[in-house]
Amino acid sequence: MDFRGFEVSANVSMLFTELPYLDRFAAASRLGFTVVESWWPFSGPTASPAEVDLLVTALKSAGVSLSALNFYGGDIAGGERGVASHPDRQEELAANISLMVEIAERTGCRLFNVLYGQLDARWTAAEQEACAVEAIRSAAAAVAGVGGTVLIEPLTAGLNGAYPLLTATDVLGLLDGPLKDVPNLSLLFDTFHLASNGVDLVACASAVGADLAHVQLADSPGRGEPGSGSVDFAGVLDALRLAGYQGVVAAEYKPTVDTASSLGWL
Repeated sequence: MDFRGFEVSANVSMLFTELPYLDRFAAASRLGFTVVESWWPFSGPTASPAEVDLLVTALKSAGVSLSALNFYGGDIAGGERGVASHPDRQEELAANISLMVEIAERTGCRLFNVLYGQLDARWTAAEQEACAVEAIRSAAAAVAGVGGTVLIEPLTAGLNGAYPLLTATDVLGLLDGPLKDVPNLSLLFDTFHLASNGVDLVACASAVGADLAHVQLADSPGRGEPGSGSVDFAGVLDALRLAGYQGVVAAEYKPTVDTASSLGWL
């Protein structure tokens, strides 16, 4: 695979899980990564000053930059996939947005992933979309002050409950529709989720690559390291490059062996 023009980052929420979370930044650095990303690292939407200090110190001590961070997405381990679309969770998200700006200011992170949320029978799909649109708009306005971009991600059907965004077209329907006036938004191009939902990755990369702010790599099926499934990563990378994408390409996969041994594709 040809990574010319791309910086490769390590997602420490999925890689190096054999180590405690705060030790993973140094592990990534030892293997040559200079950039990392993470899911929301705290149990709730906010964290104590001491917890944030530990995160910032671990990054600085390892000598790595934090390029992307997920907003609080609810109880991810328990099956939740975001709170943006849930009217009863907006206070949590507002508190999280405030802390995210602080973390951005302290780390230089500029990419922030908002998970939309699963459909809930207590509200109509239209009500939930209206709620998500306003939540995304608020998040984008907050991080705009630090030069940040909010990412919106499709997820794999059948693995993430009633999550309504499955393809690039679904996400672009929001970004080019009710959120068209918000400049600092982008589709998150995740090869596993898109391929698992039947998207032609090369064609999609060619069509949207110029407008992307972030790319994540995992194979499909299985979500393992590149080479463990059937994704044409060489074709995807070439299509992204030809389309003009020049951002970070993140390793966000579940290693089928220990993390160090899984990096042969690099």
